[in-house]
Amino acid sequence: RTLRYVPESSQDKIIADEDVFETLLKTFRALFINDLSRQADILALLPEVKCQYLELLSVEQKRSEVNACHHQGQHVFSPEEVLFNTLGFTVSRDRSSLVSAGTGVFVTRGFVPRGTVVSMYPGTVYRKHEPIFFQSLGNPFIFRCIDGVLIDGNDKGLSRSVYRSCSRRDQLGPFQMSDESWLTATLQNPLAVGQYVNNCSHEKAANVCYQEFDMPGHFPVELKQYLPNIVYSHDIE
Repeated sequence: RTLRYVPESSQDKIIADEDVFETLLKTFRALFINDLSRQADILALLPEVKCQYLELLSVEQKRSEVNACHHQGQHVFSPEEVLFNTLGFTVSRDRSSLVSAGTGVFVTRGFVPRGTVVSMYPGTVYRKHEPIFFQSLGNPFIFRCIDGVLIDGNDKGLSRSVYRSCSRRDQLGPFQMSDESWLTATLQNPLAVGQYVNNCSHEKAANVCYQEFDMPGHFPVELKQYLPNIVYSHDIE
């Protein structure tokens, strides 16, 4: 395991928060537009937002009209294809090439430039002193942030049940406040694989590092359905 020394939490930035935000916003908007036919209930409550997405969809269709000329209506891509079309690469979970490392994460298509967001660490977010004892037993997926916040990225057992319970608790009508698909084999957000990124070994140096990022309060409500995190305490953003 390699350690990166950070003197203060405010200096824990490899790339700017604005760049992280823009990457997530760009990716989630592309996923939303690709899945626009399923978003009718949400768009009915957000008429101004609906107009914006219809305009974006129109632009996308004009760009790809040569490729889409044989399709009727909107051509729907897989989330992995959307990621490739948006950021130029895809990532996926597979058996690790490291000895006894279990599952790992691989770039399966395209090229990843230096300083690019390649994944998100999904899971239930616990504040200091919140109960996590039973979830932590034999659980290698609990990630401790610099400020003491814990993220339980286990997609099995009690951790899975807690995440689903909190996620459905926070749903507001048609608005989902988080993504549950990372608990399955079929990801709605193809970036939600960060909990399976392995540490480096003596033979293979690390080629990625983590960075902590606080989602701003003004993040578009219609795109929260792609966020693979939910807070354990209902009264805390």
